[in-house]
Amino acid sequence: MRRTMTLALTLVMSLVAAAQAQTAWPAKPIKIMVGYAPGGSTDVTARIIAQALSERLGQPVIIENRPGAAGNIAADATAKADPDGYTLTLATSSTMAANASLYKSLPFDAQTDFAPITLTAFIPNLLVVTPSVPANNLKEFIAYAKANPGQLNFGSAGNGSSQHLSGELFNSLAGVRMMHVAYRGGAPAVNDLLGGQIQAIFAPLVEVIEQVRAGKLRALGITTMKRSQLLPDIPTIAETLPGYEIRLWNGLMAPAKTPPEIVDRINRVAIDVLRSEEVKAKLAEQGSEPVGNSPAEFKAFIAGELVKWKRLVEISGASVQ
Repeated sequence: MRRTMTLALTLVMSLVAAAQAQTAWPAKPIKIMVGYAPGGSTDVTARIIAQALSERLGQPVIIENRPGAAGNIAADATAKADPDGYTLTLATSSTMAANASLYKSLPFDAQTDFAPITLTAFIPNLLVVTPSVPANNLKEFIAYAKANPGQLNFGSAGNGSSQHLSGELFNSLAGVRMMHVAYRGGAPAVNDLLGGQIQAIFAPLVEVIEQVRAGKLRALGITTMKRSQLLPDIPTIAETLPGYEIRLWNGLMAPAKTPPEIVDRINRVAIDVLRSEEVKAKLAEQGSEPVGNSPAEFKAFIAGELVKWKRLVEISGASVQ
């Protein structure tokens, strides 16, 4: 009898300790892993969200950049981190959807190695070229690319990135042959574009909009099916190439087996952040559309995106060794 009571007391104490640990979360700084270099679209979005999360949670939310392999390095590090709510990642359509079809093998599974928290934003890519390219619109650019096969180089944030896929899909549907140059992040690619080392890029709007406004780069098309409110005069690529669409997204994820109570709390706070006027305005400045949904909805969304991006990869013919 005494032994039974002792075991019961031990069990109760363990449950109380676990509950207290979850209630105390967060008791230390939280880290958000970003798979791209500082200054890029994903990094900017992560920092906007991190600041707002920190204010609401009462703990520092730190961004750790681990660029490379189209976000796979940061995603893998997150998947292998302790599932305690202190390591998250701002996952992207590349790491959680496209890469499954682009890479022969991945060190993680997008559907089983992560706990989805919430979809944070949709982002368009923008096709921009250097002023030296003699094309003022998309039709002229396609004609120029056809007349100069293999002479135009387009940059990207890395092999398998959405920027890479945007360019390969464009090659396929336009019947042109631009050469791909991979960088370790979007910001270095834009720097080389400005320097003339490459001639084009399909970049997240935030990474190039100021250079477009300043006349340093020329915008030719938006990759989504609707025009951007920030650049309403720039047509969608689909207006010239029917069927062309690349819609990027990002979302918060934690390692699998992170306690549901912690996932739910981050979800509630993150949705509050995404619905705040301050964060909506900051995201709108970079052409992003804030979302916010439940962990279950985000999980179902990822499953659908894996199918969608597999089809896009097949159409484009892109692959990464």
